[in-house]
Formats: sequence, structure tokens, C-alpha cells
Amino acid sequence: MALAQTWSVALVGLEGHLVEVEADIAQGLPKTTLIGLPDTSLSEARDRVRAAVVNSGERFPDRKVTIGLSPATLPKTGSHYDVAIALSLLTAAGVVDPSSLRQTAIIGELGLDGRIREVRGALAMTLAAARAGFDRIVVPDLNVGEARLVPGIEVYGARSLRQVLALLRGVEIPDEAPPRAEPRLVSESLTRVPAVDLDDVIGQHEGRRAIEAAAAGGHHLFLHGPPGSGKTMLAERLAGLMPDLTADDSLEVSAVHSLAGLLTNDAELVVRPPFIAPHHTASLVSLVGGGSGVPRPGAISCAHRGILFIDEAPEMHPLTLDTLRQPLEAGFVEVHRAAAVAKFPARFMLVLAANPCPCGLSGTNQGICSCTPQVLARYRQRISGPIKDRLDIQRQILPAARTITDAEPTESTAVVADRVRLARDRQAHRHKGTAWILNSEVPGPILRREHPLDAASNKLLENHYASGRLTARGFDRVVRLAWTLADLAGADRPTVELTHEAFQLRAGEPLVQLSDLRPLKGIA
Repeated sequence: MALAQTWSVALVGLEGHLVEVEADIAQGLPKTTLIGLPDTSLSEARDRVRAAVVNSGERFPDRKVTIGLSPATLPKTGSHYDVAIALSLLTAAGVVDPSSLRQTAIIGELGLDGRIREVRGALAMTLAAARAGFDRIVVPDLNVGEARLVPGIEVYGARSLRQVLALLRGVEIPDEAPPRAEPRLVSESLTRVPAVDLDDVIGQHEGRRAIEAAAAGGHHLFLHGPPGSGKTMLAERLAGLMPDLTADDSLEVSAVHSLAGLLTNDAELVVRPPFIAPHHTASLVSLVGGGSGVPRPGAISCAHRGILFIDEAPEMHPLTLDTLRQPLEAGFVEVHRAAAVAKFPARFMLVLAANPCPCGLSGTNQGICSCTPQVLARYRQRISGPIKDRLDIQRQILPAARTITDAEPTESTAVVADRVRLARDRQAHRHKGTAWILNSEVPGPILRREHPLDAASNKLLENHYASGRLTARGFDRVVRLAWTLADLAGADRPTVELTHEAFQLRAGEPLVQLSDLRPLKGIA
């Protein structure tokens, strides 16, 4: 047989495309040609495959060999096509029965000695093959754990090309030494989820209320205050208040982490909301995603359905921070490159923490601020107005009073998480049959039309809008937050008191009962 085909998978962003790998052996001078828009690493597959085939005890055809990757218009990058190319070539040479490769997708990089090395994105590729109707997929042994997370498809893990050939021929599979995992250059901040409890936080009642509301409705959060006041403590305990991911979200988040190289061989589905905390010196590409060739996911996509925490936010480059504007609204990010346009999910909760000034003493009673007005103005402008306008909750966190002791009763993460779960259940029931789950996801016009506030609450917000204390976007965000507070309280709809509290949470004002303030005109 002079012509044969196998199947592999190309990833553009998180979207998988089936690639037909064809091999043609013709009369002519020995030469191997690879066509179909391969990148540099894929073009080098010719030499890797030749060496792997020979060192596996097989004969490489000494004729004119053409390897085609279809569709030809789809850019192809990476080395995970190696095994599919080798099997297509050997099938064309008559070494492998073509019927044994039917409904089988193949991914894996070949070493020169025939070993199969692990690849990134195995989970997303397996998911694409399963959705395309394939019955079986061959993956590197080190990727078996994540590939088997996908239901409805048989996964075979191979350590070498010799093992794959034995499987296809139906003979005894030779034993191979366990493969050695490649080192993963991944920051600990991109993989860890803080194992902390909310009862560690003493005092900070307003801060605790802020993170509870943020967790219940998926609202973005800005915590500012002097060093050591507890901003990071509160942010790290926010993830524990959120419920487990749904089955669909868990598979989607796991696929992103697989593509980013965050899953290991003993991988399990990501069931807890991820907590991603990049350093404030992180580059724009590392945050949003990108890279040469086909883009890779960045920190905001790794935080999908979880939390993106940026400590010392004013120290981050303003242009880098401002790139979060579009993902915060859309819930996804598109990275445009010459080779391809990759789309990654990015529906995350943004949590920013900041000191009041470079010395950390502005607006506190802990000392005299040494910053000049010019320095103070520049520091505060590093977080732009459009970014702040997208943050639903803004809270000043001040040090707890010295009179507070550990004996003061505090609620644990489990207690608060139970309230958050009940609040989310109310939201899911209210938005049943729509594309939204959380209050923070519902578009403002739809929320105002289908779930309007009462007259007193509307009058309160209209007064704040008329006085310039609320923008049009801020108006909608206060409405969403008011519904979240109502869900936490178990109320059928927000009262004017809850709407007032929602405004205070957004405006960063101290939480004061509406009845304690001077009555506003027209508000009962």
C-alpha cells in the first residue's frame, strides 16, 4: 500500500480541530517532504520520525515520501504529530494494517530512540477527538491521567513506538522503562490553592462581608489599606467560600490547565475554583496569553471560573492592568497572531489589593505619610478609572483594634460557604433557562427589565447617579450587587436598605444603616 492516513488533533486556542495525516510513498530519489503549514518544530518531525522508526527496529522507506497534513489552510504547530506521522508512514509501507487505525486519534512526540514524550493540551485534544466521534486515542503514557478524564473514549497510553506497533499488530506488548516527566517551569502561585480558614481573620467585619458578597455573586473586588491590615488574608480565603465547579466547568477549566501545562500524570479534574496569583511584575503576554506561533493561555484563562488575585496592584504596569478591561466584560479573550486567532475562556473574579500610597501610611493613624501630593496622585492613577469602574466592591481594610482577642467568636469558612451556596442556588433558580448563572453575569438592561428594584431603591440610585456618584455602568453593578445581598439574606427582592448597602460596598464607604443617615428626598 503506497498511501495511508491517520488522525491527530490541532489546537487553536482551546478549540480542537481534527487533522488528517496522509503518507504517500512513490518512486524517486529518497526524500521526505512535509506539507500542510507546519511550523519549525513540526518540520523537524521528518528527522525525528526517521530516527525513531529505525531505532524501533523498522525499516524507513528509501523512496520519495510525502507527508500531508489536512486541512492545509489550518496552521499546525508543535511536535505532537510525530507518532501519527510515523504510523501513517508505516501503514503506507505495509507494516501496519490500516483497519487497526480506524476511529483512532493519535498524539505524542517521538524521541530519536522511539520513546514517546508527553505533550501539552492532551485533555483538550482528547475532548476534541471524543466530540468528533472517535472511539480510541493513543496518548503518551505521561498524559494518560488527564486524557482519561474525558468520558466516552478509550485511552491507550504508550511509552514507545514499539508498544504502539505491538498494540496495532495484536502481539505481546513489550515492556518499557517508565518515562521521565519533563520539568515544569510553572510558578507555585499558578498552581496552589490556599489551605486557609476564614476564622483565622480577627475582626475585619466589613472585609468579611465584602468577600462573602463577592463569592456569592461572582463580583470583582478591590481591597485597599495599609500594609499588614489583612488584605491578602481576606483574598486568600475567598476561594474557600466558593462552591465546587459544575461538571461542565470542571472539564473546561481542566482543559485550559492541561494546555497551560498545569496538570500532571496523576491528574484529576479541577473541581475547586482556581486561585491564580501572578506577581505584579508579570508581563502582558503572561497575563493575557500569547507567545510565538499559536497562542497559549495566560493567567486570566487559568483563573477561569476562579479568582485572579493581583497583590500590590498599583505596582503592576498600567498598560498590563488595563488589558483586563475587555475580558472582565466579555468573559473571554481573543489573542490575534499572524498564524491564528485563539479564543480562551476568561470568566474570572478579579481581586486587587493595594496600599494607600508608596509608604503605606496615607489616610491611616499609624504615622505621618511622607509621600508628596504628586507622588500620591501618580500612585493612585496607576489603577485607571475604567478598571475601578468595573470593580463591584471596594473596601478599605484597616488594622483590627488591639482590644480584639482570639476569644471573640468568628465564623469559619464552612459556615460562610454554606450561606454562599444557598445564595448561588437562589440565583441559579431565578436565572434558570438563561445563559447566566450568577448575578454578576446578567446584562444590566435584562436585569432591570425582568428583575426590577422597588421604587424606593430606584430613587436612591437615581439620586446617586444624578449627583455623579454613580456611572451608568456603576448603576447596573449596584443593582446586581443588591440582588446578591438579597440572595444572602434569603429575601425575594432587594429592599432599599440592601440597595443602600450595595452602594456603600461599591463606593467604598463605611457600612452605615440607611436609617442612621439624613433622609434623602423622595426615599421612604
